[in-house]
Formats: sequence, C-alpha cells, structure tokens
Amino acid sequence: MATTTASLDIPASPDRVWRLIGGFDSLPDWLPYIPTSELGDGGRVRSLTNEEGGVIVERLEAFDHKARTYSYSILQAPFPVTGYLSTLVVHETGRQDRARVEWSGSFTPDGISDDEAVALFHGIYADGLAALRRTLASAAS
Repeated sequence: MATTTASLDIPASPDRVWRLIGGFDSLPDWLPYIPTSELGDGGRVRSLTNEEGGVIVERLEAFDHKARTYSYSILQAPFPVTGYLSTLVVHETGRQDRARVEWSGSFTPDGISDDEAVALFHGIYADGLAALRRTLASAAS
C-alpha cells in the first residue's frame, strides 16, 4: 500500500475554507478540473466528471463537520490503483485568518510502481490545493 499527503496554508479562516470544501458535492465549486458532480445514494455517492469527460465515482466513508474532515473511497475511476481511501481536512493554525488544508490518500498501485502512484496522487492533491487557494483569493477580491 502506498500513501501520500499534500498540505497548504490558505489565507482564510478554517470556517470559511470548510464552508467551501466541506460539502461532499462541492468539488466543482473550487476544483476547475472537476466541472460536474452529481450525488446519489442519499448523498453518500458522488459521480464526478473531469474536464476530459472521464467519470469518477466516490463513496463518502466518514464525515465530521465539527472536526472539518471527510474521507472517501473510489468505487470507479480511470486510475491504476485499488483500495483507494482519501481524507480531506481543514486544520486551525492558531491564526483566525489562516487554515492548513491537508489532502491525503492510501492506495494499492495496479500495474504501476508505488512511486508512480504516489506521484500521480500527490500531483492531484497539490494541484487541487493550489486551485482552492486561487478560488478563495478570487472570491475575496
């Protein structure tokens, strides 16, 4: 099993960041390469469509509004991994105007090396967090 984590300090309050990213159906609100999300199974499954039209189906595994975190697994995706579980969490930093957002995942590579799988998901997480920072910055201006 391989794992990776990306984190980024965001110049916004943890509550403001969580209001944007805390909904399981909110990826299109802050992640440009996921323009479409549709909920199913009582809000526990999301079907995402990426910019190229690829479909990713994910299941909400855990959600804690107070702790500002949720975890999800992948049910269907064009990624060369199995057993994928990811967690998104918004941490307090000791400053009211700053949050640390952490996106982590564990998975078993399927047909690629651990290093290749880690590089793939670390890139997705880091690019996603950078997009989150840009979204919040443009909303503040």
